[in-house]
Amino acid sequence: MSNLPIVDDYMTRTLIQFAPDENIHTAAKTLLEKRISGAPVVDETGELVGVLSKKDCLQVVYNASYHKDWGGRVDEYMSREVRSIESGTDIITVADLFVESSFRRFPVMENGRMVGQISRQDILRALYEIA
Repeated sequence: MSNLPIVDDYMTRTLIQFAPDENIHTAAKTLLEKRISGAPVVDETGELVGVLSKKDCLQVVYNASYHKDWGGRVDEYMSREVRSIESGTDIITVADLFVESSFRRFPVMENGRMVGQISRQDILRALYEIA
């Protein structure tokens, strides 16, 4: 298949992101207010170090409601195993990755730096447009 659209054509370039030392309560509230399922965690040098999802935040809320322990930092709850996509990857390849995984989004990297994020919804839209 040639001339396939690439991830860069559909990814989100403006992202909400968190710092590892950010207050987890503030981050969880941001996810809820912005109605997003997760966001990348980037250190002070701009390196992607994790992803914080609503699923990760469930532990925070559980601790707050059941154990009366509310607090901590993003890096205490974030997922550190991050699977990313290289800029320029075709959408069929990315669609295959989504089908094979439980992830809802992948950071998009270019020369070791995060340049965007692609979601299941973005790929669904891309596939619909080429169908």
